[in-house]
Amino acid sequence: MLLVSALVVLTGHSLAQECQKRDYGNDGHVCVCNSTYCDTVPPPNRVEPPSYLIYTSNKAGLRFAKSEGRFIESNEISDKTIQIHPNEKYQEIFGWGGAFTDSTGVNLNSLDEPAQDNLLRAYFSNDGIEYSLCRVPIGGTDFSERGYSYDDGDEDPKLENFQLAPEDFKLKIPFIKKAQNLTGGNLRFFASVWTAPKWMKTNREYNGMWGFLRYEMYQSWADYFVKFFDKYSEQGIQFWGLVTGNEPSLAMVPFTKINSVAWTPAMLSTWVRDNLGPTIRNSSYSKIKIMMLDDQRLFLPWYPKLVLNDETTHKYVDGIAVHWYYDFLLSPRLLTETHDSFPDKFLLATEACHGDKPFQKHVDLGSWFRGEEYAKDIIQDVQNWVTGWVDWNMALNLQGGPTYIKNFVDSPIIVNSSAGEFYKQPMFYALGHFSKFVQRGSIRLGSSTFCDNVMVVAFQRPDNATAVVILNRANKVVPVTVVDNARGSTKLNLSESSITTMLYW
Repeated sequence: MLLVSALVVLTGHSLAQECQKRDYGNDGHVCVCNSTYCDTVPPPNRVEPPSYLIYTSNKAGLRFAKSEGRFIESNEISDKTIQIHPNEKYQEIFGWGGAFTDSTGVNLNSLDEPAQDNLLRAYFSNDGIEYSLCRVPIGGTDFSERGYSYDDGDEDPKLENFQLAPEDFKLKIPFIKKAQNLTGGNLRFFASVWTAPKWMKTNREYNGMWGFLRYEMYQSWADYFVKFFDKYSEQGIQFWGLVTGNEPSLAMVPFTKINSVAWTPAMLSTWVRDNLGPTIRNSSYSKIKIMMLDDQRLFLPWYPKLVLNDETTHKYVDGIAVHWYYDFLLSPRLLTETHDSFPDKFLLATEACHGDKPFQKHVDLGSWFRGEEYAKDIIQDVQNWVTGWVDWNMALNLQGGPTYIKNFVDSPIIVNSSAGEFYKQPMFYALGHFSKFVQRGSIRLGSSTFCDNVMVVAFQRPDNATAVVILNRANKVVPVTVVDNARGSTKLNLSESSITTMLYW
């Protein structure tokens, strides 16, 4: 086969609306948006062979800088090769997104309506990064302004007093509907719960050690999920999936303040088998995907093995949800081990954020390192069978909140309400290199590289385009040759500390 080659220097061309950069003295820049301006990334224009598109973001300040390469005939192949294997096909991609937390809503409401619209467009419109899968908390979380459930007060096992909270109508539902409209109804949601009402729990608190669900409340807790879906359905919001509970391990950690319900594997298996599974499957929401775990890699694959050892529980569970918080300590191979143990269960990354550790700066404006860490984790996850990656809060304030337990963290967008503006961080663009160009229904392709500090993952999109995302973690320009046996080869100069998406039809 005649190989084709071209040299593309990734300097980029102007966007329709370019990033208005601001440097806060960290290791990168933010892009400043307000009520009248925000940078955009228009939908990619299809190019015919031998052309292809390149989008680059880097530490130096490029944000989705667009270039177009044109292949020329050549037999030259670099020894630094990125190999795409179009005939090796793996998992389907379900989507990318973030969470509609109360804190996200508080920060959206702190902006005037035009700035709110610009923020939502940045995430959901076709000139933004086109989020497609989002998490919706069932009730309060640590990123609320108070602790609450949907049935507080006296014991109520029949849930006669169940009702949505003011936060749903002020902070979640209005913005969920706007996001739905921006995506043309293409946005999917999954629900995740932090805590049961206090009277359902053994410790009678939203948080704290040993806060298990009382056995006599197992059915009431399953019914609670259906009540939630009923109330949101009345608002025109349908759900694609649910998770059995956020980070059940938290209720077994000393001094934790995060709302939680503890589950041992045996308890969770029993509840799913006898209560949640049949309740959901016999409801109007029978097609909802049921995911278990919603916790760290630390619990893979042993926790799912214990839960799914029961054949009936195994039948009800569709997927396994994982969080990122200790990924830096644990091999992504644990994901593949879990997939190999349960090839009929999908893996989905359902929460991530930076600045959560006591030794970390909570909000680090402009941190390229944090964006790079997002890209690294996404590539490692997807290369090990994960079907999508969902961030945590979509917007926080300059402190990293609000959070009623003072659990301040970072976010891809930081809102400065006093200035009437918001800041798109490198984490936003790192996620966008996937969410913008790798649509739901894409299939991961085989890919490999032996270049130091270079990571890669490739996809076949539903429109038959190939999307290749390349992370260069080196503090220097790295020349590489991308080889796709179905297309040929091309040379790229990856700018230092950069994320690149290559797109060709």
